[in-house]
Amino acid sequence: MKNAFIIVTLSGLMAACAVAPSAAPPLAAAPVEPLLLDADAPAGPSADELAAAEEARLPKVQLTSELLYKLMKAELDFKNGTWQGPYNSMLAAARQTRDPRLARRAAEMALNARQSGESMAAVRLWRELAPGSEEAAEYYLGMAVLSDDLGEAEKIFARKLREASPKARGVAMFQVQQYLERATNKPAASLLLDKLLAPYADAFEARVLLAQNAFARGDAATAVRQAQAAVALKPDSEIAVLTLAQVTADQDAVVVLLEKFMAAYPKAREVRLAHARVLVSQKRYPQARKAFETMLAEQPDNAGALYALGIMSIQLSDSAAAENYFTRFIDLLDKSPDEARDPGKVLVILSQLAEERGDYKAASRWLEKVGQDEPDNYFAAQLKRARLVAKQGDTDGAIKQLGLLKASAPAEQAQVVSTQAQVLREAGRNEAAFAALADGAKRFPANPDLLYDYALMAEKTGRIELMETSLRAVMQQAPDNHHAYNALGYSLAERNVRLPEALALIQKAMAMAPDDPFIMDSMGWVQYRLGNLDQAEAHLRRAYALRGDVDIAVHLGEVLWHKGLKADAQKLWREARAKDPRNDTLKSTLARLQPGL
Repeated sequence: MKNAFIIVTLSGLMAACAVAPSAAPPLAAAPVEPLLLDADAPAGPSADELAAAEEARLPKVQLTSELLYKLMKAELDFKNGTWQGPYNSMLAAARQTRDPRLARRAAEMALNARQSGESMAAVRLWRELAPGSEEAAEYYLGMAVLSDDLGEAEKIFARKLREASPKARGVAMFQVQQYLERATNKPAASLLLDKLLAPYADAFEARVLLAQNAFARGDAATAVRQAQAAVALKPDSEIAVLTLAQVTADQDAVVVLLEKFMAAYPKAREVRLAHARVLVSQKRYPQARKAFETMLAEQPDNAGALYALGIMSIQLSDSAAAENYFTRFIDLLDKSPDEARDPGKVLVILSQLAEERGDYKAASRWLEKVGQDEPDNYFAAQLKRARLVAKQGDTDGAIKQLGLLKASAPAEQAQVVSTQAQVLREAGRNEAAFAALADGAKRFPANPDLLYDYALMAEKTGRIELMETSLRAVMQQAPDNHHAYNALGYSLAERNVRLPEALALIQKAMAMAPDDPFIMDSMGWVQYRLGNLDQAEAHLRRAYALRGDVDIAVHLGEVLWHKGLKADAQKLWREARAKDPRNDTLKSTLARLQPGL
């Protein structure tokens, strides 16, 4: 089994060895930085000297009025959205003048138009006209790999590795890997990397790359052997131990490996981060939380640790701590914006936490911070803000706010309809909610989420046949929608009809989502209807342990009541009544059983 954590620290640890690609043109990606950057090489010529030398190699082109006209027309036409004519003109001019700058411009035009064949033709000419140009060579390599012309690329890579000094060769190895990761023919690229590294297989960098390469193609034994060899060569290397952790299938062994390394090298921050992530992947949240807290104590402004601690606090049902960590996360991004981090999701979580403790105004304030530059989060935040307005008693204001939302995509328009119906339903205006969803189902008949909401509202308003028809339509449109199978199965069980069919539907839903507490609740309820009280209790207890929902508590209470455990049932119902005294399931159950609470 592959480890759940991803070693994202490679680029940081190997910053001196592998430079990230620069901003790339469309299709063919700009080259990785020139290979073989030798730190020990003698100082080369200055930038001015290099520029002067490059200028001296350029042909002496006479810029005639005809040539000037062709070039200007090509640029203007290209700017206006056409590529083929400008490309052909630029390439012809390059051939005529033997000027590599024109070949480069032709390549840029073809790249921008995502034309791989024309791009390669221009780059080949560029290399021919400027055989000493490192930039042309790097572009050629990148495009050769992308087009799976690995035979041509192999010769260049092999020469680069062969000519590199021993200290620079490790740099080149990682850069070769970067190139080959772009290949579409992954098996061929993997075999080529092994072949290129074979002459240097005893080098530390080669061991690391051979381990990662074997792991990527599913050769676990080779991956482990190579990673162990890398660790043996450099026992203090974080990249080596992280690679070994990555390729080790046994998660418990990974924890031991990383903890042993941390004991020997306590300042190994990347290993400590990986260790914490492994604990999270194993759902050992208390230990993971402690590991991240230790990291945060040393680095109070570590945004990643703050985010991880917020998520784990939610997992541990510690809402106050989650709110604290996420608030610090947002404060940190306000002071030091980080384009790599998205505050929108955290703002939505903070709003939800405030809503759960009944502070609707605070919940709305968090959502106001979600910017329009985050389109997905922004739209969801506006929907949530409308719901919060309704929760404060202003249903009409919420509906008006939803009506003002600018939803252009059909999926967003359908979400607005669903939210309008939810607001109306929560206000007790069930027929109005049904009417909104009925209209939405006509407008968006191929939207399974809206159709699902429509089905549930049909049931709530007594339209049972329509509910079943709609849920079966959802199943047809989205066969993996476990909610639809669960909803229909639960409805049959609740009405105590077609129980074998209800059981089959819920079993299918559970196979798709075995850890969903609401499906467990449905399974418990259908088992209760079938008379299997022990099985019913087991499913409902598991569901309630995962989620302390009022409906689940009511169902579990009824099962216990009929098993003769009336005191336990009454205790559950009292807890449920304290949480939500207006819950329909609770009220109907208490009215039917008359437990005398």
